Amino acid sequence: MAYATKEGTFTYLKKFSKYNKDFFRYNGEYFVSSLGLGTFRKEPYREENYVISYKDAVKTAIENGINVIDTAINYRYQVSEQEIGEALEEIFEEGKVGRESLVITSKAGFIPLEFPFPENPYEWIEENILNRGLASKDEVVIDQHCMSPEYLRWSVEKSLDNLKLDTLDILYLHNPETQLGYVDREAVLARIKEAFMLFESLVQEGKIRAYGIAAWNAFLYEEGHTEYLSLSEIVKIAQEVGGISHHFKYLQVPFNLAKPHAYSYSNQMGPDGKYYTLMQAAHGYGLGLFASSSLLQMNLFKGKFSEQLRETLETENVTDVATALQFARSGNVLSALFGSIEPQHVKDNLMLAYLNEAKPTQIQSLFGVKDAV
Repeated sequence: MAYATKEGTFTYLKKFSKYNKDFFRYNGEYFVSSLGLGTFRKEPYREENYVISYKDAVKTAIENGINVIDTAINYRYQVSEQEIGEALEEIFEEGKVGRESLVITSKAGFIPLEFPFPENPYEWIEENILNRGLASKDEVVIDQHCMSPEYLRWSVEKSLDNLKLDTLDILYLHNPETQLGYVDREAVLARIKEAFMLFESLVQEGKIRAYGIAAWNAFLYEEGHTEYLSLSEIVKIAQEVGGISHHFKYLQVPFNLAKPHAYSYSNQMGPDGKYYTLMQAAHGYGLGLFASSSLLQMNLFKGKFSEQLRETLETENVTDVATALQFARSGNVLSALFGSIEPQHVKDNLMLAYLNEAKPTQIQSLFGVKDAV
């Protein structure tokens, strides 16, 4: 099988019967681990970001109960995808885990360039995108983002090649709000619609199984902000493109101790016309939510966590990193993503696999939230 299945992911979770029942979640399509491995690395220009490799961490994660692997074509100029591809190839050849057990996700929208970093990135864009007819100059926004259907198709096919896969389980349109403020809002929404039309075609071609949007603040800002996106408007676009059986099924947004807005801020209109938190609204539309930046790129750890926080989340016996992940995976998300290049750090975080997730009352007590899902 070339993609994740309910049967494959169920067979996978049965290998980890020693883990707490809260560690895996079922979304109606497959079972996913409540922790997922991400492969973003900040400050991509630093040379040391290319000396290190995610391959061993990916293998360690998969071999120890994490079946969600998240990436994007632009992470480390395609290197992250390539390293995941190497890890998957080895795991499949060793027969340890089958493709049908894993949920592999990537993103398209940002221009990836490639490693080694080109001396003139503008020439790279001209040679690889403009001259090949993948986009017009107006469709490339601030020399980094593009949503033309031709470019997005190229990006997906390149990702599949990097990952050595036939099919992505989830493809995210990556930060479409990047274009807001540079391009008229209606034009951006029209581009999102064209992207969704392409994604529906890619589903039919078997190159992706479902799609969504990975955003930073777009769904978390107040309505009226330049970069705000209305989830109800996006769902309407998906329905116009794919009908009631559309394949727009997922969101990926930041959710962490310092950025809990998806849980606590009522800024999105639900199906009934009332305003809810993003988590509530996503639930109302039947969308699965993945938590990105669960550790806020390690910026949560300027000091030691308070004993009150650890007691509230019942994480007195694990690290502060695991405590932060406990919060992120307990807010009505399918999986909380964290990045690690060290196999031992992956194992350390998997101490959470033996703990109950935090209860809604525990999360509410941290922020006084009473109406979150």
